[in-house]
Amino acid sequence: MSEPIRIGLVGCGRLAELGYLPALTLTDRVRLVAVADPDGRRCGSIARAAGADVRPHGDLETMLDAGDLDAVVLASPASAHVADATAAVAASLPVLVEKPPAPDAAGAATLAALGGDVHLGFNRRFDPGARRVRDAVPAEGPVAIDVAIQYRRASWNAHTVCDDVLSDLGPHLVDWVRWLAGQEVVGVQAHEVSSDRASVRLTTTRGTATLTASADRFHAESIEVVDVTGASIARHSAGGLVAAVTDRVLRRNQPHPLAESLAAQLDAFADVVDGGSSADLATTVDGLRTMSAIDAARTSAAAGSRRVDIHEPREQTSC
Repeated sequence: MSEPIRIGLVGCGRLAELGYLPALTLTDRVRLVAVADPDGRRCGSIARAAGADVRPHGDLETMLDAGDLDAVVLASPASAHVADATAAVAASLPVLVEKPPAPDAAGAATLAALGGDVHLGFNRRFDPGARRVRDAVPAEGPVAIDVAIQYRRASWNAHTVCDDVLSDLGPHLVDWVRWLAGQEVVGVQAHEVSSDRASVRLTTTRGTATLTASADRFHAESIEVVDVTGASIARHSAGGLVAAVTDRVLRRNQPHPLAESLAAQLDAFADVVDGGSSADLATTVDGLRTMSAIDAARTSAAAGSRRVDIHEPREQTSC
């Protein structure tokens, strides 16, 4: 096996603390060598927790100047992703950008124009339950999909970012719909869009989908795929109050599902950095099409839940 790829992690918030640090203990394909964040206290804390040989930096530019990196992971706010990814690509480094790829489709198009060295972090693709559902979905024929994620934003307690639920959870849900059935979103009708809740209906190239997101409820996630008769093809659920209590007992001293999915995503990223490929690692085109659907949901909500059609999104041409 090749040597672990050396990564620099940009962003020392809750995802770094609760997701990436434990994920890095679950894979031998990746080695964290540097972290960057303008908050010196958090940056130093994450660096110390990661290991004595992990270097803290105040920003990405300083990290890149220090060298000794094979790739960069961006867990920074979405507003910084385009600039940070551009800098990483200019330094000839592959980059993994956490969702959302950018605040809107225009930013996602700019990312897509950077080329194939930019990849997206839709870690829900690496959830074992979601993968079982995908394996059960037939390759052809109409399907209807219901997907939902809810959690308590106050429990996550992000340090700086406070995205509304459509930016926070919506990208995961839209990507699930596209990835689970190999389909594209062609129409969007938003029934509710607020800071904490969103309910959106999608028209797809294979049927319909409903998305439900909440940021003020106990954590739970669900997927159900049905055929044209309404018969269930596959379903998956996780979380909920009972599961939380049960997992606290049965999964004691076991990795958190978030860390497990991030570790699997890092393995897929390592495959690509090493010159291979990964069928499940999301691309910038996935990010562009996902954010086009998110933008359409906002437009629909502003227009009184009018359906908004989505045309084939175009990447911006790089200079």
